[in-house]
Amino acid sequence: MSLQTQITEALKTAMKSKDQIALEALRAIKSELLLVQTSGSDSAISEQDEVKILQKLVKQRKESADVFTAQNRLDLAEPELAQIKVIEQFLPEQMSEEEVEKIIAQIVEEGSFSGMQDMGKVMGLANAKLAGAADGKTISAVVKKLLTT
Repeated sequence: MSLQTQITEALKTAMKSKDQIALEALRAIKSELLLVQTSGSDSAISEQDEVKILQKLVKQRKESADVFTAQNRLDLAEPELAQIKVIEQFLPEQMSEEEVEKIIAQIVEEGSFSGMQDMGKVMGLANAKLAGAADGKTISAVVKKLLTT
């Protein structure tokens, strides 16, 4: 089942249950997908593009929640965090940091990379291999850790 079909079904369910948080999150996903489709470049969205869109939406909400929390506005941060949970239902299962570290260690070993000067090369390979399975922040942190040791 395509992501758009899943979103439509989830929207119907959220409307019936009057779940405002889920409705906002699902409408945001649907809106972003429609924006990409109608941008004129390509009408079909690949699965990788869908994952990137979902990750972008999660990242936006995490950043907003962090700002609200820093400003001691938990009333605004909580809905953002709840929306993250709704959006993450449509993302592939995220890898743990240990799993990410194993894969990146293998990339570093195979390419015999060493030092921070190779970070860009390792990041490129790691992002390609881990697309959708881990967020960029985690990948970057692991790469830095492995290249500085």
